[in-house]
Amino acid sequence: MTTELRVLDAAEWDDWYTVLERAFGGVPEADEERKLWQELTEHERFLGAWDGDRCVGTAGAFSFRLSVPGGRVVPAAGVTMVSVAGTHRRRGILTSMMRRQLEDVRSWGEPLAVLTASEPVIYGRFGYGAATFAAHATIDTTRVRLEVPEGPEGVDGIALRVTTPTEALDATEAVYAKLVAGRPGMLERRPGWERLGLLDPPGDRAGASPRLCVLAERDGEVVGYAHYAVKPDWSFAGADGSVSVHQLAGLDPVAEAALWRYLCSVDLTARVKVHSRPVDDAWQHLVTDIRRCEPTLREILFVRLVDVGGALAARTYQAPVDVVVEVADAFCPWNEGRWRLTGDSTGASCVRTDDPADLALSVRELGAAYLGGVSLVSLAGAGRVRELRDGALVEASVAFGSPVAPWLPHTF
Repeated sequence: MTTELRVLDAAEWDDWYTVLERAFGGVPEADEERKLWQELTEHERFLGAWDGDRCVGTAGAFSFRLSVPGGRVVPAAGVTMVSVAGTHRRRGILTSMMRRQLEDVRSWGEPLAVLTASEPVIYGRFGYGAATFAAHATIDTTRVRLEVPEGPEGVDGIALRVTTPTEALDATEAVYAKLVAGRPGMLERRPGWERLGLLDPPGDRAGASPRLCVLAERDGEVVGYAHYAVKPDWSFAGADGSVSVHQLAGLDPVAEAALWRYLCSVDLTARVKVHSRPVDDAWQHLVTDIRRCEPTLREILFVRLVDVGGALAARTYQAPVDVVVEVADAFCPWNEGRWRLTGDSTGASCVRTDDPADLALSVRELGAAYLGGVSLVSLAGAGRVRELRDGALVEASVAFGSPVAPWLPHTF
């Protein structure tokens, strides 16, 4: 039996997407959500595997621009909607789609591919490394207080206004756009993607309210916002509701603190559920008892260097670096070999060289370290990076770092 791999035709999208839905449990999405994904699909960048007239595999790659250390924004393929029908597993379909996709990304001139994974174990063999992490927590607001700056220059100088995400869209998108370059891992909003944050199907609310938006304003200018929902509940002792925070952004620490104080003081609630926040988020230092917030951590964005030289030259480095790396990449052999990386906070170059290697690692480790959230020293501790010149590991690890943790604000 042969399987044909081809670019998705717009007329095939419904059948193609139904195969994807079945692979992820078979529960159809709300009409609004399905329609949005159809409109966002860039058909020329999406693939389908076909067994005769049946679609048996799916994969796509959105055209994104991703922030990287140094405040630059770099083209990146957002790999998404990857699935293989259960009837056609273990026939090499996934591998063939991944190989074709990375060859396509290279031909498009995009140095990076990124993805979020339903099962992280799948993508390491294709060269993707876990590069950003997200914090989740449940703040017990009956026992935890927030210590926030007060007075005219503190949160008391911030005015709050509750509205809906739709009504506040222009203002919140303006805030988001100002933040992208300041944190690696964030995505520039392409046209249409602002609507993703407005999706709120009633079937997904689990008893919570429709999403609300609270705006933080200073002198009439919006300087922060939060999208949240309230789930009322009652116990024998009284009100026991919860607030779920879906988005929160501020242009300065005071605006963010004002938003957190508001969310932690919503009437008739006893907890705030924090979803997918940066691991260095300031709220952790505002609460009086982090233990009672039950923080947990998980990976969120995987990075794959499609063009090692182009990707390493596209970002800057927080300390001067001059290092030769020996890169292993059996899946994309054009990356294999030695590369000399030289750079600092103003720019970088990365070219092939025959000089002796200072470090040896695979493209997967380069992807994990690329955004500055995973240190090369820690990867070396796990045996995944080898130091071949004394001092090279620390030099490179410091240079690759980022003063703020990388973070992906939404999945795709």
